[in-house]
Amino acid sequence: MKTVSPADLVPAGPSMDKSKNAITVTDLSKTFEGRMVLDRISCSIPVGKFVVLLGPSGCGKSTLFRCLTRLVEPDSGTVTIRGSEVTALKLKALRALRREVGFVFQQFNLVKRFSAIDNVLTARLAGTPLWRVLLRRFRYDDRQLALACLDSVGLLDQAYQRAERLSGGQQQRVAIARAFAQQTELILADEPISSLDPESSENVLQILQQAARERGFTVLCSLHQVELALRYADHIIALRQGNIFFDGPAEAFTSDLREELYRAA
Repeated sequence: MKTVSPADLVPAGPSMDKSKNAITVTDLSKTFEGRMVLDRISCSIPVGKFVVLLGPSGCGKSTLFRCLTRLVEPDSGTVTIRGSEVTALKLKALRALRREVGFVFQQFNLVKRFSAIDNVLTARLAGTPLWRVLLRRFRYDDRQLALACLDSVGLLDQAYQRAERLSGGQQQRVAIARAFAQQTELILADEPISSLDPESSENVLQILQQAARERGFTVLCSLHQVELALRYADHIIALRQGNIFFDGPAEAFTSDLREELYRAA
């Protein structure tokens, strides 16, 4: 039987035109209880780049993340992902679009009693008959895909270990493997290292960076750690009090700008 490698199954590059943007946000606004959280935000996420969203607590990072796929409904403005205007989609089309986006969350969102491979296989539920889901009898190709995705994050040897027995860093890598198993080209990682130790944080960011630089994924990742953003990001978008403070290459985010961003935080 043929052995399947990660390169055979994990997407090797985007089908999207690299001259275009994976995400375009235009005049996006959101208020909560009378407070302006996002104030006519406009920005673009280029295809095939590792983009980090920075800013002090309360600046609107998490709200912007949730507005991108309408987990939170914006008050006004538009979001376009892969050519689809998200803010205009009906519910069925919105659900279909969300299946094309890989999500990585701060709290991992794994089923603790499931093995690592079973957690990764949850990414294949949409195209799997109900009886296979109930019996956990996934197709051979799906299981090979899940193993390849775990291999790509360095966890092939932990494939049959229950998630609750893995370290926090390992659990987050399982979550990234699950995103890969969706065979998507876009990954949204909301504070993926906030609960991890420094070594695990580095491992997670290295995997996300490699996904962008070596496989052509588009990765948008929110962080608090400026030093890590500067080391790993291709592009930085910084928010301050619900507005775009900086939007440009990581190397252009100078120490003076960093001090100004956090001075009034």
